[in-house]
Amino acid sequence: MKSVATPHARSKWANMNLEEIVSPSIRRILIGMALSALQLASMPSLAQEITRTGIPGSTFPISLAVGVPANTRITFFSGTLAQVSNPDAPKDSYEAYGDTNTQTLSVLKRIEQLLAKEGYGLGDVVKVNVFMAGDPKLGGKMDFAGLNAAYSQFFGSPTQPNKPVRTALQVAALPMPGALVEIEVTAAKVVAATAKTKPKK
Repeated sequence: MKSVATPHARSKWANMNLEEIVSPSIRRILIGMALSALQLASMPSLAQEITRTGIPGSTFPISLAVGVPANTRITFFSGTLAQVSNPDAPKDSYEAYGDTNTQTLSVLKRIEQLLAKEGYGLGDVVKVNVFMAGDPKLGGKMDFAGLNAAYSQFFGSPTQPNKPVRTALQVAALPMPGALVEIEVTAAKVVAATAKTKPKK
C-alpha cells in the first residue's frame, strides 16, 4: 500500500520550523560538521609556508624545528665531501684538503651548486647532517669551532638568514682519506597550487 500525504499533513510540516523538526542532538551534530568543514577549508591558506623555530635569544645558526606543509617539493641530497685545496700537498693527505674550516667552506660551496641544479637555494635547506672526523692536529677531536665558523657564512647570515635543523657528530673515519667533513642536506620548497584543467574531448 502506498502512503499518500494529505493536504493537512503537508501544511503541518510546512508550518514547522527547523528547531521543531530536528532534535537538539542532531542539530549539535550538524553544527559540528559545519564547523569542521570551515576549519578544513581554511587550513590550506594557513599552511602554505615552511616554518622555522630558532633558538630563543641566540644567533647560533640552527633551528630547533622546521615545519614543512603538504604542498612542498622535498629533495634529499647525498653526502658531499671537499675538493682538493692544495694540489701541491701529498695526495690523500689532510694538507691536500685543508683543515675543518677549509673543508666545510668547500663542501658548502659544492652543495650550493648542487642545490641550484635542482632549482633550490641555500635558503631552501631544511635539514643538515654533518659527519666529522677527528683532526690529528687537535688530538683526534673534531673541530666544532672550525665547522661553525664556515657554516655561519652560509646559514643564519645577513645575506641568507634561514636556518635549517642540524645534527653534527664525530665518526671514526670518513670514506675519503684526508677528509674531515661530510655534509648531507635536505631541501624543500612550497609548490604553488595549479588549477586543474578539464581534458579535451
